[in-house]
Parts: sequence; structure tokens; C-alpha cells
Amino acid sequence: MIAYVCPSTGATEALVSPVMNMEVMDQHLALISQKTEAGRHAVLIVDGAAWHQPYLADKYSNLTIIKLSPYSPELNPIEQVWSWLRQHHLANRCFQGYEVIVDACSDAWNSFVRYIV
Repeated sequence: MIAYVCPSTGATEALVSPVMNMEVMDQHLALISQKTEAGRHAVLIVDGAAWHQPYLADKYSNLTIIKLSPYSPELNPIEQVWSWLRQHHLANRCFQGYEVIVDACSDAWNSFVRYIV
């Protein structure tokens, strides 16, 4: 799962994908760019994953990517979201297959969205 939460508006975007790569990241950026209100600018804070490349945002005039220093996940606000999802929905579970994982991630994300609204 890859996700975005706007701290000022509560707007969210998330994708559940069987793989994570630059193509999926680009799809995610396109969704964020579309959802960002006219006249606003979205800043994404990312870690050192290979698909978190700042240049991917270059084609979107309303997005900027800030890459964190290595080994500093505590500086990324989305880590608090992942922690909440694990604590409330996804930790200590066994899944019977991909579709069940997708459903669990989707249910967890939708619960989180309802929680922050």
C-alpha cells in the first residue's frame, strides 16, 4: 500500500498494489496531483525507497517530493498512519491469499479515513 494524507484538509489517496515500483509511484502522484485543489501545492515526504525519486514529481506543477535522510523514518508523518493501521487492523494476522490482503488493507484504510474525518 502507498498512501498520502494532507494534514491541513484530511484529503487522502491510497493504492494497494502487488508490486511497488516507479510506475506505481507515478500513478500515485497523478492521483495526488488531480486531487490537490487548484492554487494549492502538495509536498510529499518520502524515505529512501528506490521508487521515491524526487524527479518523478517534475511533470506535476503542483507537487514536490522531499526525500528524508537515510534511517530517519520517525521524521515521516505517514509512519504514524502505518503504525495506526497495524495497531488497529493489520498486525498479528495470517492471510489466505492476495485478495484477502487487498480487502484487509482496503478495510483498514477506509477505517482510518473515517477516523480522521
